[in-house]
Amino acid sequence: MTDLAALDDGEYTAVVDSIEDGLATVFFERDGEEVGNAVLEADRLPEDGKHADAILTVTVVDGDLDTAQYEPERTTKRSEAAQNRFDRLSKRPPSEDDS
Repeated sequence: MTDLAALDDGEYTAVVDSIEDGLATVFFERDGEEVGNAVLEADRLPEDGKHADAILTVTVVDGDLDTAQYEPERTTKRSEAAQNRFDRLSKRPPSEDDS
């Protein structure tokens, strides 16, 4: 697990992986690449972003979460894209018997 202190100051996309027992596991991305992850107190997240797969825009300053904003449209788009990938991959190619 990466600590927030290991992240450079600045803005990140954060993806909530899970929330259990008041702790949120969050992955941080910058420019489309995962750059770290951390376990945070769930109460540090926006109320509407306290669920798995929530996308947040966050700012890290001096190794601490400074701001966090829930991104509902990005969350929906990412979820739909993942479902579409799953649907495409779950379709089996036709066999010779199907022709």
